[in-house]
Amino acid sequence: MNPAIRFLQAALTVCLLLAGHAAAAAPQAVAEHELANGLRIIVKPDRRAPVAVTMVWYRVGSVDEQNGTTGVAHVLEHMMFKGTKAVPPGEFSKLIAAAGGRDNAFTSRDYTGYFQTLHKSELPLSFRLEADRMANLVLSPGEFAKEIKVVMEERRWRTDDRPQSVLYERLMAAALAAHPYRNPVIGWMSDLENLTVEDTRTFYEQWYAPNNAIVVVVGDVVPAEVFALAERHFGGIARKALPPRKPQDEPPQLGIRHLTVKVPAELPQVLMAYRVPKLRNPDEDWEPYALDMLESILSGNDAARLPQTLVKTGRMAVSAGASYDGIGRGPGFFFLSGTPVGGRSVGEVEQGLRREIRRIVDEGVTADELGRAKAQAIASQVYQRDSMFFQARMIGWLETVGLPHRLPDLFVEKLQNVTSEQVQAVARKYLVDDQLTVAYLDPQPLEGGARKPAPPAGARHGD
Repeated sequence: MNPAIRFLQAALTVCLLLAGHAAAAAPQAVAEHELANGLRIIVKPDRRAPVAVTMVWYRVGSVDEQNGTTGVAHVLEHMMFKGTKAVPPGEFSKLIAAAGGRDNAFTSRDYTGYFQTLHKSELPLSFRLEADRMANLVLSPGEFAKEIKVVMEERRWRTDDRPQSVLYERLMAAALAAHPYRNPVIGWMSDLENLTVEDTRTFYEQWYAPNNAIVVVVGDVVPAEVFALAERHFGGIARKALPPRKPQDEPPQLGIRHLTVKVPAELPQVLMAYRVPKLRNPDEDWEPYALDMLESILSGNDAARLPQTLVKTGRMAVSAGASYDGIGRGPGFFFLSGTPVGGRSVGEVEQGLRREIRRIVDEGVTADELGRAKAQAIASQVYQRDSMFFQARMIGWLETVGLPHRLPDLFVEKLQNVTSEQVQAVARKYLVDDQLTVAYLDPQPLEGGARKPAPPAGARHGD
């Protein structure tokens, strides 16, 4: 039997066993309910532990910001922990911790989310606190003045002091001419320096409303009881007239774009971004699934093409990889990246990356490669679902970008149906120079001869 087929069969067997175990532990289906004020509640029972993960998702992120106020969505995420009339600044997290739980938040281009993981008996506490700050946030000038400094420092150690982050930030600013995805989620420093508490309050009043939010609960809960609890705590919050979202279509790219980024760094790097389609219609689209398989074939594991040919065999790169950004409200990108070994240049690594794409365009991919990629994707989906937090995050993420939460099941089915010809077709159609932006990192001398230490693990708020 073909070794790739054996590998796929083995992976599927493991997945079926895991899925069967999960089904036995949590047999109930996802349940949904919408309150009169427009708040959606999605509940997925999972009986494996007496725990509940609560997430409140707002369908607003950096994509909704205006010029001059980039970063405001992330700043507001920080300010959401600075208190209401009923809960003083800093008390939100203390109350969650006192109940034996943990909490945090995250901001992205497309959404902002807040979560707590608690014993199931503490779900009323989570709902009470979240409903309070959805409607009653106090935005104090004094608290804002302190927190904006925290955010600016976060920008320094997350972006300004990290060469790869600067490279990515500048690449996106060059790859997009009009779409807000060209702005960093954390915001440009000049905008942060001039942001006001009134800018933040306006953003909060515009977008933080029950009819722009989804509450997701995964855990040892009964859906009907969760719905009743949501009605009790969130039902009295009035819906708002949300700002109209105008189309934000990026104009067609008319040719290859190049840029060089000069920052203090230890090593050079090349980062390449191709404009590609995102998943819009999960049932009918096929190209996004083929692009996902292309990513796995190029760099999904140590045996994939880029690690093998550029790192292990060719020995021209310290690292080489691919990634597909295929889910979101804005434009999609397929990325290639590589860091040369000493004595080799970023230009040589770029040519190496291009050769691997040409090989796929000219020769296609083998059945073994595609089989391994499918097995890996299927196993990854099932193993990830073993986490209640991942389940809740997946549901909220998909729903806030306009995709159904049932997509992971469909995703596995669609990936299984991808053919070698389809992988070759998307590489030929989209990985072309007219859709490409190439950025080189030109390392400058490090101040003091060493990089600054990485930020502490688990830094709060704003991933």
